Amino acid sequence: MVLLYLRLAFATGLLLAPGWLLARALGVRGLSATLAWSLAAVFGALAVTFALGTTLTVTLALLVVVAAVGVALRRFRTWPSGVDAPPRRAWALFWGGIVGVLLWIVAPAVEGDGLFHLARVRKLLDLDKLSLDRVSEFADGSLHPGYAFPLWHGFIALIAKLSGEDPERVIVHLPSILAPIAVVLAFEVGWALFRRTWAAGVTAAAQVAMICFAPGMGGAYVFLSLPATASRQLLVPAALALALESVRSPSVGLVASTAAAGLVLAVVHPTYAIFLWIPFVGFLVVRVLWERKDLRTGSLALAALVGPAALFLLWLRPIVNDTRSVSPDAGELQRAFEQYKGQLAVHSPTSYNLAPEVFTRAGAVAIAALLLIPVAGFAARRRWAAYVVGGALAVFAVMLVPFLFTSLADLVSISQARRAAGFLPFAFAFAGGMGVLMRLAGPILIPLALGAGMFFQIVYPGDFEYVLRNPAPAWIAWFAAVGAVAALVLGFVRRRPALEIGAAIASAAFLAPVIGGGLLHWTRTTQPELAKLSPGLVEVVRRDVGTGAIVYSDPETSFRLAAFAPVYIAVAPPGHVADTEENRPYERAKDARRFFRTGDLTIPRGYGAGYVVVDGLRSDLRLELPVEYQDERFTLYRL
Repeated sequence: MVLLYLRLAFATGLLLAPGWLLARALGVRGLSATLAWSLAAVFGALAVTFALGTTLTVTLALLVVVAAVGVALRRFRTWPSGVDAPPRRAWALFWGGIVGVLLWIVAPAVEGDGLFHLARVRKLLDLDKLSLDRVSEFADGSLHPGYAFPLWHGFIALIAKLSGEDPERVIVHLPSILAPIAVVLAFEVGWALFRRTWAAGVTAAAQVAMICFAPGMGGAYVFLSLPATASRQLLVPAALALALESVRSPSVGLVASTAAAGLVLAVVHPTYAIFLWIPFVGFLVVRVLWERKDLRTGSLALAALVGPAALFLLWLRPIVNDTRSVSPDAGELQRAFEQYKGQLAVHSPTSYNLAPEVFTRAGAVAIAALLLIPVAGFAARRRWAAYVVGGALAVFAVMLVPFLFTSLADLVSISQARRAAGFLPFAFAFAGGMGVLMRLAGPILIPLALGAGMFFQIVYPGDFEYVLRNPAPAWIAWFAAVGAVAALVLGFVRRRPALEIGAAIASAAFLAPVIGGGLLHWTRTTQPELAKLSPGLVEVVRRDVGTGAIVYSDPETSFRLAAFAPVYIAVAPPGHVADTEENRPYERAKDARRFFRTGDLTIPRGYGAGYVVVDGLRSDLRLELPVEYQDERFTLYRL
């Protein structure tokens, strides 16, 4: 296991090296710029690879060229350097490393969406003549609107190639390598906003406590190797840190790095790029209203975030328009209402908004952050207060006003729109609010914070299931929304210096019960036997079934076969497939049910399948076809 850890760390470092060289050449220090430029380099190299129809070997060769360009640019740079890296990042890296080791203990097997992404990574590694179409699950399907350009999948595939490890092992254990990066990035964005080391540390600690520890079993951090989590925990803070630094002291390097970060965020997870714009615009508006500052530099930073990302979204738009969940019909709306029951307040088929309880589902830290939003008004002259108040008001408005939420859902789908609630600045509100309370209450806040942390962790530990079951009361979110309005007014009335002081100890006291509660549930989830493929079947499919062949089976078995072997499938669980005209996930599932009921071979042949796999635990179908492999559970037939 130590060797695997070192291999993954070395491969990740190699892949980040071109970005580090480019960032240094542009005069920007920090992990945020390194990550942004590394992924931008991978994006460009993959685009050339797809255009030429070659393999990832060419991608790696192009990245070497990018690194050489970075070295040359640094030698001949004519513009001044940007800001230096935040101080004391080493501590963030150290604690992030501890989190990474803890994640190794609870790393779960690849399941659910992970199988979808593993299938794409494996095709990028094993297929020749790569193109955007070739990495899809179906040979006759269409591009996925969320992952039309497989940038993050390419990043993972390159790490697998450089480390010499199977992509399954990479996806399972790479979060242990990415966790320190996530903590450092959270520290950097805290520094960019607060310019206080203690506040940057509290921002990072609050984020880790809320996302990693509060849910137990590693929370979302065990999925850092998947694009949705990586976007939210790595790319969003990186892009925001660079944008906030551009607001403070814009330079050619910083603005270019912000543009690169905004672009790669849009490529990896398009909707999250849009969601990041919402609180950032709110921040700029409140900052200008309160202080008449940052309009020019803020507009430049916003343009850098939006410009390249918007160009990519324009390219993506025809693919999105082909998806039924965007601008849905009555049937699709009803399906969404049932699927997200409890997360939506439905007034009519054309008027609905997010349930306010969703804002509290992340547990004690999120609730404390919501309750602390109003005190930001006592620090109105500081940028962090403008971001907390402006960002909260913007997110609350879009999520809770039916017209705005419905419009957003029509644009990106209900499934995605509800996720924008997570872009409310929880960690900033917690860190800044604790600083204000410490100034107002003094040392007595430390035991009070410990007691409050214990109380909230016991009473409102969080509701992390797919369906909301025991959320905290809705009044907490409404209190925060009204409190944000009150803080906005207070910022106009109170023109004195900000009331705040270091609150690292008090914050640690509050977070300790949350982290402790998470560690009490630090166990690895077990994978049911029904969810496994036999090693023999996987070996035979990899060895004897041709790369890129089409294998027909039931949806669950097919989904796993595509993840563990470089083959195409004809059916998958509809919830894991983009509902487009070419993909037709529900029609494919209906055909599969008919095939396993009747054994009609025209069905798999109609999809171009050359092989059929029957799972004995799911079907008792027997076919009069040559048997290529058979064990106690699975039978592989040749069509």
